[in-house]
Amino acid sequence: MSCLASCCAASTCGLCSTVASGISRKSARLAYCGLFGLSLIVSWILREVGAPLLEKLPWIKSSNQTKTWYQEQAVLRVSLGNFLFFAILALIMIGVKDQNDRRDSWHHGGWIAKMVIWILLVILMFFLPNVVITVYEILSKFGAGMFLLVQVIILLDFTHSWNDAWVEKDEQKWYIALLAVSIGCYLLAFAFSGILFIWFNPSGHDCGLNVFFIVMTMVLAFSFGIIALHPAVNGSLLPASVISVYCAYVCYTGLSSEPRDYVCNGLHNKASAVSLGTLILGMLTTVLSVIYSALRAGSSTTFLSPPSSPKAGTKKPLLEGDDVEEGKETKEKEARPVSYSYSFFHLIFALASMYSAMLLSGWTSSSDSSDLVDVGWTSVWVRICTEWVTAALYVWTLVAPLIIPDREFF
Repeated sequence: MSCLASCCAASTCGLCSTVASGISRKSARLAYCGLFGLSLIVSWILREVGAPLLEKLPWIKSSNQTKTWYQEQAVLRVSLGNFLFFAILALIMIGVKDQNDRRDSWHHGGWIAKMVIWILLVILMFFLPNVVITVYEILSKFGAGMFLLVQVIILLDFTHSWNDAWVEKDEQKWYIALLAVSIGCYLLAFAFSGILFIWFNPSGHDCGLNVFFIVMTMVLAFSFGIIALHPAVNGSLLPASVISVYCAYVCYTGLSSEPRDYVCNGLHNKASAVSLGTLILGMLTTVLSVIYSALRAGSSTTFLSPPSSPKAGTKKPLLEGDDVEEGKETKEKEARPVSYSYSFFHLIFALASMYSAMLLSGWTSSSDSSDLVDVGWTSVWVRICTEWVTAALYVWTLVAPLIIPDREFF
């Protein structure tokens, strides 16, 4: 087989070795993002052209299976190789708190070896029996849900950090800016929700479910502001408005994932397949979402910074001496704490590998067209539930200090 996977891998091998030699300590996180993006491209290519080749492999071939099933197999096998690569790194990096730890150099260097290992893992996945992929498919649904949950937590941390940063400036212009951004976000959220009524509640059809989703989104947005401004809560309007916009966007992604032949999907009910441009846009959105989550994971103060990290609240300087240049290897005994959790950083990518597999396989819902990405009722409910979980977590960050006053929340 492996003609299929190895061809895709070999075509990028030369480029990988060239890029690897130019990766510095500063650009390591972006390099991991690029590797993840490469895995999505490989998955997409094999999804589109790999089905006929997979049908010829005796350990994969299965009777009475459709083209969609073989496409899912290609996506899941690339995803499993990517997942194992990042999961192994996550396990290796557990407990790294100091830059003098040998594993710190493993995290930032050795890129040619890493790329070779990644390519081998992806190829080897195409030699596994179908039962292994079936188990991974089941686990991926839970892993994808965990990734969405992590995204929500990172978003909540970002909104609270943004609000605190502007409030700490304690100047009138920043308070005005807070109010302006908050009002703008709320106007955007409600205006967008109104547009959703036009797109997903076409006249002449009973679209009660879509109306319920949209109305619930507007009710949640209104509730966020009421709760945040309650005197007992002592919240802020900025996080409430940003979360409202995010919920409106997630509602849109859920409704747009409805089957193309569903009469209440006003955007695509006349289209039999998705255009190449739409597919590319969907892929780019996924990549940007994952990259943001991973990079934000490296700087989030919520649960990612090690206890010895400056971002975890320590008052010690990162470096004791002023003469130590950034990126220079040193054998000094003084502590040089890492700035983020390497293990959790790789775990984000491992979960993102599962999430991207579910997107490209339509959450392994065989009832939908094989030409479509992230379309079907499973995708709809995953998005809508993500919106509701986001709302619940945000409300919890507001009311939790009242219920558990001894603990700090964001």
